[in-house]
Amino acid sequence: MKLRFGYLVCALFLASINLRPAISSIAPLLETMRKDLGINGALASLLTSIPVLCMGLFSPTAVKISNRWGLERTLTWSLLLIGVGTILRYFAASSLLLLITAFLAGVGIAITGPLLSGFIKRYFADRASSLVGIYSSAMVIGAALSSGLSVPIQNLMQDSWRASLASWALFAIVALPVWWRLAAHASRSNSNSTAIKNTSEGVKLPWRNKKAWNITLLFGFMAVIFYSLTAWLAPAIESMGYDKAFAGGMLTLFTVIQIPVSFVLPILIARFPKRMYWLLGCAILQLAGLLLFMINGNPWFCASLLGIGAGGLFPIVLMLPLEETGDAETASAWAAMNQSGGYVIGSLGPIFVGWIHDATGSFVLAFGGMVIVVVLMMLLHLIIGNKKEQSSLEIPRQAATSSSR
Repeated sequence: MKLRFGYLVCALFLASINLRPAISSIAPLLETMRKDLGINGALASLLTSIPVLCMGLFSPTAVKISNRWGLERTLTWSLLLIGVGTILRYFAASSLLLLITAFLAGVGIAITGPLLSGFIKRYFADRASSLVGIYSSAMVIGAALSSGLSVPIQNLMQDSWRASLASWALFAIVALPVWWRLAAHASRSNSNSTAIKNTSEGVKLPWRNKKAWNITLLFGFMAVIFYSLTAWLAPAIESMGYDKAFAGGMLTLFTVIQIPVSFVLPILIARFPKRMYWLLGCAILQLAGLLLFMINGNPWFCASLLGIGAGGLFPIVLMLPLEETGDAETASAWAAMNQSGGYVIGSLGPIFVGWIHDATGSFVLAFGGMVIVVVLMMLLHLIIGNKKEQSSLEIPRQAATSSSR
């Protein structure tokens, strides 16, 4: 039993760590790629914006595909798609092929993300908060490793940025045997197949559910802040008079500090389950960090506050579909809707920050816009409130699903 549990946790970790390297590995090598391929900044920016847009547009298809193929098999094929999209970058002789790889990886990420919420709901219903911590921290680890090591790997690979980008397919290569075995085990189990068929028929995205829309907006506002800071935190610090190396270090601090926070906070929430207070606390930290930046506060302190806030908000928001639903298929549907709308909203954040900065020549008003978004996010926290109490029918249903596995 312990080995089985450990195997499932390993599968979750290996899938989650694949969700960001295809995106995060681009930025450190972007200038080198631009010079080598002769592409402009607008075209180069598509390499990161296309996967995020795919995460918004293709997340709803995850539920339909999972209903047809099964959760485990769909996750396996989506990881394969991420791996293929990543490894093809080794052969990227043109910008067009690079954009195609961004699309392939983006579709794979879009399908994997929401289905991992359903995976947690199916296999770990009684300890979902702890497993969401593993899910979210693995994502941050993947982002931190790929952004921090892409340049050193390029240097090791005879200055080949193509080899560096393709090297991140290693995560998918390691994950796929684990997931092939898991998918095969699920398909061999007749009782599991029956359970999946019965629960998945008729499961649709909750477009008419008010709380699902509130969570989608919350995910979107959270993504606006995260992607805006990821894109503009370093330039904003440079505009305060610091050099490029220091600004890059602050972006690394913002990213790395999220790893322990995203792992520990869900465990704390399991013990102290008033999630609204945790949501508000993380949002207040982000609000404080943004306001301090606007008055030229200490970058170390500001980046730490923003990183802690971001590292806490992400796993909590990931937990919301799990806490508001009663089975894996419905949780996947909620997560697909949340991530679909949320990532589309989030992709607009860096664009608006850049537009405000270009119009004013300063980051003060741009960060002021993010302050408004955080305030709106806090209002949504109050509206969503605390965890929905499970009905007496939902608990046996989850227990039956878990025991059948």
